Amino acid sequence: MTDQHHSLSTSVQDYLKAIYRLQESGARATTQKLAAAVGTSPAAASKMVRHLSERGLVSLRPYHGFILTESGSSAALQMLRHHRLIETWLCRTMGFSWDEVHEEAERLEHHISERLEERMAAMLGDPVFDPHGHPIPSRDGSVRSPRGKPLTSCADGESAVVQHVDDSCPALLRRLEQAGIGPGVQVRVLQGEADGPITMQTPAGAVALTPAEAELIFAEAGNGGEKE
Repeated sequence: MTDQHHSLSTSVQDYLKAIYRLQESGARATTQKLAAAVGTSPAAASKMVRHLSERGLVSLRPYHGFILTESGSSAALQMLRHHRLIETWLCRTMGFSWDEVHEEAERLEHHISERLEERMAAMLGDPVFDPHGHPIPSRDGSVRSPRGKPLTSCADGESAVVQHVDDSCPALLRRLEQAGIGPGVQVRVLQGEADGPITMQTPAGAVALTPAEAELIFAEAGNGGEKE
């Protein structure tokens, strides 16, 4: 990867990363979803999308939202690599817990050089996943596809291995950490009644989740073991 992202404003970088995250989750990128992701109004998001399109970073698809172009995707992956490496560095070397690192990485990701990024990656042993289980883009811009399905999609009584957890809810991350639940941990999913709590059982205990919380945890059927 190159330092091309430094020619983009912080706001543009944030929008590109948000669009990539929507695409990564399998969701169709729309103005409304993008506005919610970056915490702004649909009107402001629409204006930015037009700006990104004019710069060749986004391709508009009438009635079907928009997608990143090759250059837009490359810039987004640079920011994601910075973000997820910083989160990993903060957890492994600075003593931060996984519920604290997202906001810190949001601040720092715009300011590190590719040289510092490379040194950081080497020091960490070129990690493949961040603390939340999200794949870290490689130096050449390739990235693994996220694995797993939301707990809400798991069958009642299904045994599954946690793959990744959305980092948008620090309170949920703290609860999971206290229960010893994270990427690579096997759980048994117990579905409650419609719109009722969903329970994750582990040998160490159980955690009850609201459906909204369960949507933030992705697991894959299996018997445990380390993530690849």
